[in-house]
Amino acid sequence: MDIRKRIRIGDLLIEAKLISEAQLTAALHEQKKTRRKLGKTLIDLGFIQESQLLQLLSQQLKIPYLDLNQVPIDKDIFRLLPEILARRFRAIALKEHNGKILVGMADPTDIYAYDELQKTLKRPIDVAAISESDLLRHLDSDYRKTEQIGSLAEELEGELAETDFDLQALTQSTSTADAPVVKLLQAIFEDAVSMQASDIHIEPDATLLRIRLRIDGVLQEQTVDESRIANALTSRLKLMSGLNISEKRLPQDGRFNIKVKNKGIDVRLSTMPMVHGESVVMRLLDHSQGQLDFSKLNIPTHIIEPLNKLIRKPHGLILVTGPTGSGKTTSLYAALNEINTPSSKIITAEDPVEYQLPRINQVQVHEKIGLTFPAVLRTALRQDPDIILIGEMRDTETVEIGLRAAMTGHLVFSTLHTNDAISTIGRLMDMEAEDFLIASSLQAVLAQRLVRKLCPECKEVHELDELNVVWLSQVLGNVQLPPFHRAVGCHLCNMTGYKGRTGVYELLIMNSKLANAIQHDDRTMFTQLAKQQQHGQTLTLNAIKLAEEGITSIEEVLRIAGDIEIDTPSSSSPQASNA
Repeated sequence: MDIRKRIRIGDLLIEAKLISEAQLTAALHEQKKTRRKLGKTLIDLGFIQESQLLQLLSQQLKIPYLDLNQVPIDKDIFRLLPEILARRFRAIALKEHNGKILVGMADPTDIYAYDELQKTLKRPIDVAAISESDLLRHLDSDYRKTEQIGSLAEELEGELAETDFDLQALTQSTSTADAPVVKLLQAIFEDAVSMQASDIHIEPDATLLRIRLRIDGVLQEQTVDESRIANALTSRLKLMSGLNISEKRLPQDGRFNIKVKNKGIDVRLSTMPMVHGESVVMRLLDHSQGQLDFSKLNIPTHIIEPLNKLIRKPHGLILVTGPTGSGKTTSLYAALNEINTPSSKIITAEDPVEYQLPRINQVQVHEKIGLTFPAVLRTALRQDPDIILIGEMRDTETVEIGLRAAMTGHLVFSTLHTNDAISTIGRLMDMEAEDFLIASSLQAVLAQRLVRKLCPECKEVHELDELNVVWLSQVLGNVQLPPFHRAVGCHLCNMTGYKGRTGVYELLIMNSKLANAIQHDDRTMFTQLAKQQQHGQTLTLNAIKLAEEGITSIEEVLRIAGDIEIDTPSSSSPQASNA
């Protein structure tokens, strides 16, 4: 293809017998008045159709003629061409192929536009003929003033104060008196990020300062002999959080963003007055990890498959249960990310908002000013939502509104503090939820825990002691036990024997029999039917399976099983036979 060769459109059209000599003369006369291109003038006068002209040029120039409505557009390539140039040259960047960018042009004979487009895109281009009317519709819908809005946003951002604290820059710009405090904070945050800690605890004592990091759910302590720095450390953190540094008698909550090792970390801070000063606890949320999805949660196949169907139902209530720190919020965010589409309106009521998710309308509950869960939910239901997430069902009013929302055509997600899936129903009833509401609204309960994973470098096989053997026999029945592994400790796991955590899950799906038992307030019948429905796939049994696979230890299984009522299956149960 070579669009650089001179094309006399009028002569081509006459030669193809698409227009007459008289029509060409009339068009040239009109062109002198309007100064429009000849092809556009012929189309406006009705002498020829746009498609006829483009097909002729396509044949003459040996370029494709494309219908923009049928061509997929690569958004990344599309954005390479600024809107102002796209409109000036009547062109659109479509996709990249064989090192060249395919550009659709309403006038492929425009040599000047061809050269300018190639300079702008900084790559060789191939040209296709396209309809100008289709092009303009695409430019209006796809650009949608994004360039202008982006430019204004950048201009405004430059006038606002920076909200992220770059500790390296802060160290260089701070006063001499504050420099040691900032350097200490920098060391603490860098250590926490490198160890993948979820929380930092700063606790002043009479003669020393304790700094503890929560790693894989367990606190690890470091002490600093100098206790006088606690006040300076707390004051600096309060300044970063926008809190009142003179108020030391009352608890305060705040948040700030920092950059540590090129990672953006959102820090939620809480202070509490203690005997020897103020205790500070910071929750670290690493936004550089990206959005979560189910594939990263290691949910077993027999749970993830039905769960994927449940979260796509048009209405109903899905509860995630477990104690604090069991990963409930992570599971809920993963579910929302899975179903977060432009066609769904999602509203959340959270306390606090841990991760900010795109396209999701997130509301931070603030009880001091009356912005409670029930208040947010009542307003949310008037915002035409498809999906609602309630951070936690804390009281009777929240439970009732959530259940009624699920019954009236909304998909509702929420959390509850219960030991297992079966006990969730009793908890809802204890919160005075009406039986018929639970029976008609509740779709499923996902109960979960987090267990630490054995360090793959240092774990070793060992024989169980007699107490563990007796306990496993009670849970699994009289079966041959496989070899189990235990934690040892090495430099890779900071001598803990564990590295990372994984989830343990159980899923209870509601059916007509379970709903009928709830409606008749028959908890005994419900429990019996629920145990049959779970087919031995309980939290404890699923945790034991992880220990059998060498992923975790029996000690971790016992830790999470301690607060769960263990149902001893018969030796014919699927779990027992597999063991």
